[in-house]
Amino acid sequence: MVSPARLELTGVTKRFPGVLANDNVGFSVKPGEIHALLGENGAGKSTLVKMIYGILQPDAGEIRWDGQRISVANPKVARKLGIGMVFQHFSLFEAMTVLENIALGMDAKIPARDLESRIVAVMGQYGLKLEPHRIVSTLSVGERQRIEIVRALLLNPKLLIMDEPTSVLTPQEVEQLFAVLRKLAEEGCSILYISHKLHEIKALCDTATILRGGKLVDTCDPAVETSRSMAEKMIGGSLKDISRVAGREFGATKLAVKALSLAADGPFGTALSDISFNVRAGEIFGVAGVAGNGQNALLLALSGEATNADPASVTVDGVAVGHMQARARRGHGMGSVPEERNGHAAVPIFTLADNAVLTARDRLGMVRAGLIDAKAARTYAEEVIEAFSVKATGPGAMAESLSGGNLQKYIMGREILQKPQVLVVSQPTWGVDAGAAAAIHQALVDLAAMGSAIVVISQDLDELLSLCDTMAVINGGRLSRPMAVADAKIDEIGLLMGGIHGDVAHAH
Repeated sequence: MVSPARLELTGVTKRFPGVLANDNVGFSVKPGEIHALLGENGAGKSTLVKMIYGILQPDAGEIRWDGQRISVANPKVARKLGIGMVFQHFSLFEAMTVLENIALGMDAKIPARDLESRIVAVMGQYGLKLEPHRIVSTLSVGERQRIEIVRALLLNPKLLIMDEPTSVLTPQEVEQLFAVLRKLAEEGCSILYISHKLHEIKALCDTATILRGGKLVDTCDPAVETSRSMAEKMIGGSLKDISRVAGREFGATKLAVKALSLAADGPFGTALSDISFNVRAGEIFGVAGVAGNGQNALLLALSGEATNADPASVTVDGVAVGHMQARARRGHGMGSVPEERNGHAAVPIFTLADNAVLTARDRLGMVRAGLIDAKAARTYAEEVIEAFSVKATGPGAMAESLSGGNLQKYIMGREILQKPQVLVVSQPTWGVDAGAAAAIHQALVDLAAMGSAIVVISQDLDELLSLCDTMAVINGGRLSRPMAVADAKIDEIGLLMGGIHGDVAHAH
């Protein structure tokens, strides 16, 4: 007799106003199976797992658990059944210890001493290293994630849901996580693993269910698929390769950063310390690092939103601009795209045409005798919408009416089409689908081929390795020595991301 699936979904449907988030979705997860849930942003993955975990209720369809039809009224019911979840964004109290945080997340009250011995036992069993009495604010992101995993494992889960678990980990921490998940699966725990990193799915998962636009498009075996074939199923079309000229020569230095330091912005900010690097015409320079290591501060210091007393700390095309503000730096050929789209890169309640004026007014002559030339702004917004296939009703559409991915394409296009001499971008493809990401990558490569110098700050290591010529790692506000991407070793990058510094940049 075949044992029933641990979890089985049939015809699950969920609507929100104006959006059919899940449309008749069905799949099953066997005991001890590591099952991937794949799809672009907005494909309906998060909605689906929130229904399995009891945060949301389905409008139609059924969920079966070990063969029995169930209704998961809330997360407490889910945990009682044996469903654990590790969220992408951790909910931890920074001023408390590891032990106190775990105790707060338990449904049943367990005496502290018993809880501590159980935590130590679970950590020993799965090779998860954590000191129970350490304060959370002193832990790395990978260590914080372990708290959430230990908290889930204390319930002896039969199904563990992991939502984008490796987006903030170093390559070494990813390996440690996979070892834990494989051991759990061997012991019969099922794992539902949400990720957009397809090489990880191939390395870890037994089965992959692929969603697109809320519908199930395929259930496949990742071992026999390629990363590309899975990506193409996710977007429902073919992926374009980045085309670039081989054996490119770089020109003169366009951006020179010399001994750049910046005080921390508030108690949770990261100070920049003695950062130096050069980017030549035609070169794409990548900055890797785990979130929260000074990436935002670096973008502000390069774009001119944060200025420096020393003009020579940032030089654009031979002009010392370190003391100048963003508008003056733009006048000297600098363009920038911050990580935060809504409110920083774009004003949500402005039209796309008005958002074009924000950064292009001087460079593209959109202001005449102190008045905005509305026609010029509209025309440029139309060009960007056309060139970057932005789904919007036109230049009069409000920025807030666009999906995150379309707004990102618009903002990237707005800067790239100005053909800046130096372009600094943070997380260029955050939240956009694989097809749009490929288009943005190609546009950056084309801009570099025209002689611009480009800095890409990204947490996505794969993105940097495929796009950049040279890269360095930022950790705790310090930059490692730059390395040619062709010679970069993943292990070394991982160690630098984790904060084991070799020769911290003193390249003058």
